Amino acid sequence: METTTERAGAETLRTLPGDDIRQIMWRFADRFDLQMAVQSARRTARGPVARLVAEGARNSHDWTEAKAGLLKEFDQSGITSVFMDPEFGGFIDGPKNLALALVAFELAWVDAGAATCSLAGNLALSPIHERGTPEQREHYMRLAIPAQPGEDRVPWRGSFALTEPLPYVGVETGMLSGRARIAEWKEGEEPVIQVDKRGRFITNMDFARFVTAAVDSGDPKIKGSCMIILEETDPGVFDRGAGTHKLVHQLSSTRDPIFSMRVPASRIIGGYTVKDGVIIPKYSHGEIIESVFRRTRVTVGLMTAAKLLSTVEPLIRYQRRRFHGGENVTPGSPRHDLGLQQKEDVVHRLVEIWATGEAAASLGFASARLFDEVDPLEKEKDAILAARGVSGGMAQAKALRRLSAEGLEYLRLSRIQRSEDDDERFQKLHSELLVRFTVMDALANVLCPATKLWNTGHGANVMREAVSLMGGYGITEDCPGFLGHKWMDSQLEATYEGPEAVQRRQLSVTMTNELFLAQFRAWITEMREIAARRPGTGACTLGTAMQLWLWTLEHVQVSSDAEGGKLYQGQRQGVTFALADALCWLLASRYQILDLLELEAKGPDNPAVAEGLPGLVRFFSDLCHVQSARAAGETGRICAELVFGYNRHPAWDAEACEGCFDADELEWMEGVMPGIASSGRSFSDVIEEGRTPMKAGPCVRFAGYERFSQLRAKLDGCLTGSRLAKDRAAEAVTRVMIPEALDYPS
Repeated sequence: METTTERAGAETLRTLPGDDIRQIMWRFADRFDLQMAVQSARRTARGPVARLVAEGARNSHDWTEAKAGLLKEFDQSGITSVFMDPEFGGFIDGPKNLALALVAFELAWVDAGAATCSLAGNLALSPIHERGTPEQREHYMRLAIPAQPGEDRVPWRGSFALTEPLPYVGVETGMLSGRARIAEWKEGEEPVIQVDKRGRFITNMDFARFVTAAVDSGDPKIKGSCMIILEETDPGVFDRGAGTHKLVHQLSSTRDPIFSMRVPASRIIGGYTVKDGVIIPKYSHGEIIESVFRRTRVTVGLMTAAKLLSTVEPLIRYQRRRFHGGENVTPGSPRHDLGLQQKEDVVHRLVEIWATGEAAASLGFASARLFDEVDPLEKEKDAILAARGVSGGMAQAKALRRLSAEGLEYLRLSRIQRSEDDDERFQKLHSELLVRFTVMDALANVLCPATKLWNTGHGANVMREAVSLMGGYGITEDCPGFLGHKWMDSQLEATYEGPEAVQRRQLSVTMTNELFLAQFRAWITEMREIAARRPGTGACTLGTAMQLWLWTLEHVQVSSDAEGGKLYQGQRQGVTFALADALCWLLASRYQILDLLELEAKGPDNPAVAEGLPGLVRFFSDLCHVQSARAAGETGRICAELVFGYNRHPAWDAEACEGCFDADELEWMEGVMPGIASSGRSFSDVIEEGRTPMKAGPCVRFAGYERFSQLRAKLDGCLTGSRLAKDRAAEAVTRVMIPEALDYPS
């Protein structure tokens, strides 16, 4: 193991966090099936995938035989089967959001293109899995499962064809140029549908045998949009199209296909009904992609989190070895053992990268776990509402909105010390599945876009920092840890499944849901309670930042700008999007703190963790403090701009000058009230001999903003100690032991 000279001081981080620690923090220490999936994915990532990258496979846009070999590796390692239910040949029972997130995390630790290649097959199956008929699920899931022992067949792989070659592709997924028309409809027989679609940036097209395609109606006998399954052997044109010359994710296949095919109407995902001679799909394409993306966006966010955490070890090694081999650098000297880590700047910046990676992972895995809870409830919700004759997305949303009052009551009762009557009421509400679903769904609708937005958007910016810390190595092919590739890959992940504007737009709607805000208010109290027990975590800072954000949200919802325009509205994205960004910082920091507390509580039960737990907890506490301070700073900046930025600055006019003092007036008052002259000059503008001070106008008054000013001042004070925490974390980085070499080639 490589280390530096031991220094005196408190117990701190000894080695980089291992599996035992991560299993506790990310809540799968009791899931042997997930642990095995992680190990299988890691062997594939740090073996075949890493070798491909090291050998230069990313230098080609083409889908080569070597790249195609990854598909067999995915099958043999069990990665392909993670998505499948046991009834179809899979090995993980129940919801699989956390399982898929962990697999993607491991693959993206080495190369995101390989992760995308694996996940794209699941994405193609997801519309069928989430909204398909029982017959569709049975048929395609069994085709897609890898061959079992004794079977002689090749598993089917699919593509998800949503985007099209419209101007500025990917900006608006609701716009479809693909069309479905009735080709043939004989009396008493199933209709045959002509599907015409041109795809753009479609993953897995080099080898896909089926496609789940989004199309709009081009025929009055078909109502609305839908998703439909196309197979390569269907009559017509199944043209895989030209390859996309990507700068990133070269280990995945991406092409621009062309389809013009005739398929039976039974291929419409979810099925259809016929009314007055018109085919009515059960689900629109929008309803299907909403159910799919609200889960898979989380996985993409975790791919960027993996990149950030994967940079830590290569950066430490590079910094320490920077001067090895120098003529005057002798082993055992600080310059030899510490290298660049003698300088505060590089270790401080590394701490910020590490803290961001931890927060991104905590947010992403918390979201994945939440969806594992929501999924079974959602299926039961659909069954209950269907039995009541409520179908369709709009009708369901309307029915669930009526439960908001009960949801708020449920949340209130869950937080108080309940009397016997209150407890009876709480148990009754808890037994109402729709009430519980409504509460959890309100949170899921925030965490999904927040994970995607913050992890990939801010994460991409922080990846640039990581590359810059590598010096010239960062932009070379043989950069240790493939950091240059990862930085470039993160730019694409920020646009996957909707660019950042899409996530901000969704957040601007979902974060104002009263059921979410009720939970958010409870989190403020939660942070105060944590701060009382664990003052070094930054929880107090975060709680104040949450208060400031909530005050600002409530303020802009009822306020107007200087021209009388309403501030919080759909088209006022300078307001709504900025508040969405601030919220993401707060969410990531909160879940990072909760993961720390989980480690502190459960770590002593694991002998492999318990020995070095005090130093580990101290280090992670400092990372939490660093991250919460950064989150508070971003929140304070954004909120101050929104609260004051839409007011017109006072000018030197009669109305504004009413609050100013005249110099002669102050001198006269000084004789009556000694000291008024100095205090008047301190707290108000003074006009002397008719001349105004040299500035734009009188200072801004804070009437009506007293509470905001108090919170802002309090927030600044709450940053006390955060830089000391960064110093301690930076010191720990210089002392932590790392392996002699990366466990995958470079």
